[in-house]
Amino acid sequence: MAAEHPLVSGLTSSSPLITAYSGHRPDRVPVWFMRQAGRSLPEYRELRVGTAMLDACLDPALASEITLQPVRRHGVDAAIFFSDIVVPLKLAGVDIDIVPGKGPVLGAPVRTADDVAALPILDPDALAPVAEGVRQAVAGLRDLGDVPLIGFAGAPFTLAAYLVEGGPSKDHIRARTLMHADPDAWRALMAWAADITGTFLRAQVLAGASAAQLFDSWAGALSLDDYTRHVAPASARALSHVRDLGYPDPAHENDEVSSTVVERNVPIVHFGVGTGELLRAMHDIGADVVGVDYRVPLDEASRRLGNIVPLQGNIDPAYLDAPWPIVEAHVRDVVDRGRSAPSHVLNLGHGVPPETDPTVLTRIVDLVHGLPA
Repeated sequence: MAAEHPLVSGLTSSSPLITAYSGHRPDRVPVWFMRQAGRSLPEYRELRVGTAMLDACLDPALASEITLQPVRRHGVDAAIFFSDIVVPLKLAGVDIDIVPGKGPVLGAPVRTADDVAALPILDPDALAPVAEGVRQAVAGLRDLGDVPLIGFAGAPFTLAAYLVEGGPSKDHIRARTLMHADPDAWRALMAWAADITGTFLRAQVLAGASAAQLFDSWAGALSLDDYTRHVAPASARALSHVRDLGYPDPAHENDEVSSTVVERNVPIVHFGVGTGELLRAMHDIGADVVGVDYRVPLDEASRRLGNIVPLQGNIDPAYLDAPWPIVEAHVRDVVDRGRSAPSHVLNLGHGVPPETDPTVLTRIVDLVHGLPA
C-alpha cells in the first residue's frame, strides 16, 4: 500500500478500532453502527432528495459526505464507506437497480450455466468513482483525528442469491436449488461473485480504507454443511483479494530485538445475519474479526470461537426505540458479555432502523466511551 495510506503512515494503525480489530484492548471500547450513514439522519435525507441510491453511491463527493455525517454527529470510532453491495455488479454491466422499498432487482435472473457464462467481467478501472469517493472520505476524516474508514463488500453467497432469485427472497430457495442441482454452474457463479466483490473490496482498501468487512446477509439460510462445502471456499477467495495488503505493526515499531519490519494484514471482519451456527466456519475463511448478530449473546459467540477471536456486535436494533433505561441496561450487558473475547467493537446486531432517533445513537456512543474497556 502507498506510504500515505492511513495505516502505513500510522494515522489509524493505533486507533481504538484497529487496535481492537488486531486483538488488543484499547483504552475504550470502540463503537460504530452498521447503516449509521443512512435514513436515520435528517441531514442524509436532505442530501439524498432527488438522487437515486446507486447514483448517490457513484457520486464521489456525495458518497464521501454521507460517509462523514454520522462521524460528525455521533462521535463514532469508525466511518463505513457509503455504498452498496451491488455497486460492483452495476459497474460490471449487470442489469440491476435498487428499487425503493424493495431492494436490488435484476432485469433478468441468473439461473443456468449459460446465464453464468454470460456474466460480464468487471474492469477494475470502472471502480474509479468508488476509489475517488474513498479518497475524499479519508481526506475528510483526517480533520476528525484518527478515525479509520471501513470498506465493505457483499459476500459471494449473498450476491449469488440476489442474482439467482432476481431480487430479495425470504428463503433463497432458487439459489439453494442451483447449488445442489448444478454444482458446476454454482461453483462458476460463486467464483465470479468472489472475484467481482473481492476486486471491489481491494479498490476501497488501496484508496485508503483501514479495514475491510464482508457482509453475508443471507448465509443464515444455509446449513453448516452447505456453507462449508458450497460457500466458504468462495468467501475465502473473495478475501484473498485483500489478504496480502499489509502495514507496519505499531506494536513492533521500536522492536530492538529484530530489525525486520513486522507487518499486519489489513483487518478483515466477517458478518452474517442468522449465522450463529456458522461462526467458526465464517472465521476460518480468513477473517480476523467475527461480527455477531443479535440472536447469539457475545459470551456464547466467544465460547463457540474458543474465546480467541475479536468480536463485533451486537446490540439488538429493536431496543433503540425503547425507553433510555432499557437501552442503557442492554448496552451495558452487551459490553459486559463482550469482555469474554480478546477484544470487542460495539455495534448493532444488524443495521440502524430508518425510524431510529439519532440522539439515541449519540447517547449510546457517550455511554460506551465512559465504560471500562
